[in-house]
Amino acid sequence: MLTRLKAQFQAWINGAAGFAYKIGLSPNTISIIGIIFAVASALMYSIWRINTALVPVAGLLLLLSGFCDALDGVLAQKWGKITAFGAFLDSTLDRYSDALVICGIIIGGLCDIVWGLAALIGSFLVSYTRARGEASGIKMITVGIAERAERVIILAAVSFLFVVDVAVVNYGMIIVAILANFTVLQRVFHVKRTVSS
Repeated sequence: MLTRLKAQFQAWINGAAGFAYKIGLSPNTISIIGIIFAVASALMYSIWRINTALVPVAGLLLLLSGFCDALDGVLAQKWGKITAFGAFLDSTLDRYSDALVICGIIIGGLCDIVWGLAALIGSFLVSYTRARGEASGIKMITVGIAERAERVIILAAVSFLFVVDVAVVNYGMIIVAILANFTVLQRVFHVKRTVSS
């Protein structure tokens, strides 16, 4: 089931990348569109008390931001548009996206601040440990159970479930915090095993 879903998503993202290429969008432009969606998502989370429907809207915007994050990479790889600056910009904007969305959820009072900060720290360290490991020549891309895509999906999913139970976003943040920091540990042990072998 998961393999089939992954194949369908891959086909879909490849089609979207083809369309983006035809209309002249660059990977960097898509990265910038992604951060705009993340900013809008964070804003919706922070002001959700105006209208509870803003939380599912924030979840949708978060998914769109995550989609852009996947799309820019596929576009860069498939049409030979990979650049050192593009990779740097994408990674930098991803960190801003993570921080903005989590801070928006914290500011909106949708999660306990301790779990929110734990998720924020874990999310940053997931990225840092990968970058630091790769800088040492160690393959890190498949190491860990909760990369950015998984964290985005969890937060978006609980945002859609917000209409059922207002506490569900906090539960989602707890899951993200635990999984992100567990992923950091997985990467630390992976690097230790690699350099020791």
